[in-house]
Amino acid sequence: MSYYFNKTVTGNFDEVILKVTDELKKEGFGVLTEIDVKETLKKKLDVDFKKYKILGACNPPFAYEALKSEDKIGTMLPCNVIVIEQAPGKIEVAAVDPIASMQAVSNPNLGKVASEVQSKLRKVVDSL
Repeated sequence: MSYYFNKTVTGNFDEVILKVTDELKKEGFGVLTEIDVKETLKKKLDVDFKKYKILGACNPPFAYEALKSEDKIGTMLPCNVIVIEQAPGKIEVAAVDPIASMQAVSNPNLGKVASEVQSKLRKVVDSL
C-alpha cells in the first residue's frame, strides 16, 4: 500500500498552492503550518533545492474524533500535503494516505476517521 496519493498538474507553483489551499477549505481543512523546504534548506545548509512546500492540513472535527480515540495520535497530525515543482510548470501535489499511516496504530476506532479523511484528501487532489 502506498503511503500517499498524488497528481501532477501544469501551472504556476504559487497559484497551485492557492488552489490546493482553497480545495482543502472546501473539504473542511485549514492549513495550520506551511514549511518552505527550499528556503529552509538554503538557510540551514546553503544548498539549492527545487520549490517544495509542506502544508500541514487539519480538519478539526476529524482531528478531535481521532484524539478522543487515541490521545497519542497527535504524533501523526496534521495531515501533510506537499507541493513540489518537479520541472518548470509541472507541479506535483501529494497527500498522506491516513489509512496507511494509521495501520501502525492498533485502534479500530481510528479506521472510520482515517477512511473519511482519506476520502476528503483524495477529493482535494483529484479536483486539481
